[in-house]
Amino acid sequence: MTQPEIRNATTDDIDRMADWAVAMAWETEQKKLDGDSVRRGIRAVFEQPGRGRYFIAERDGEAAGTLMLTYEWSDWRDGDWWWIQSVYVAPAHRRQGVYAALYAHVKQLAQATPQVCGLRLYVEHHNANAQRTYESLGMVDAGYRMYETALPKR
Repeated sequence: MTQPEIRNATTDDIDRMADWAVAMAWETEQKKLDGDSVRRGIRAVFEQPGRGRYFIAERDGEAAGTLMLTYEWSDWRDGDWWWIQSVYVAPAHRRQGVYAALYAHVKQLAQATPQVCGLRLYVEHHNANAQRTYESLGMVDAGYRMYETALPKR
C-alpha cells in the first residue's frame, strides 16, 4: 500500500466525516451521537473557518481517515495551541500509518505558522492504543485532567 496523501477536507466530505464521528464516539466512549447534529456541526466549521479545519487522509484514492484542528489562544505563550480533535481512521486502514501521516502534516503546518505555540489533543484514560500511538510520535502527557460542565442545547 502507498503512503497516505493528506488534503484539506471539503463540504463533499461532510457525510463521510459525520459517519466516522458517530462511529468513533461509539467505539471509544459508547456514546450514541445524532448524525444530523454532527453533520450540522461539521458544516459549521466550513461556514465559519475560525472554528477549525478538517483534513482527509487518502490511500490509493480512498478516504482512510480524518482529523480536525481547533484553536485555543494562550496568553501565557502569546500564541495559539492547535488542538487535534475528531480523529478517525477507517478500520481497513488502521495500524498502517494513516494517523501518523495526518499528524506529520498538521505538525509541519504548525511549525510553518509562527503564531502556533504547539499541538495538543485529549484522549480517553482507557484508550491505551491511542496513547501509545501519540507517544510514538513524540507527544507527551501534559499532566492535566479535563473537567467540563455540559449545558443543554438552547
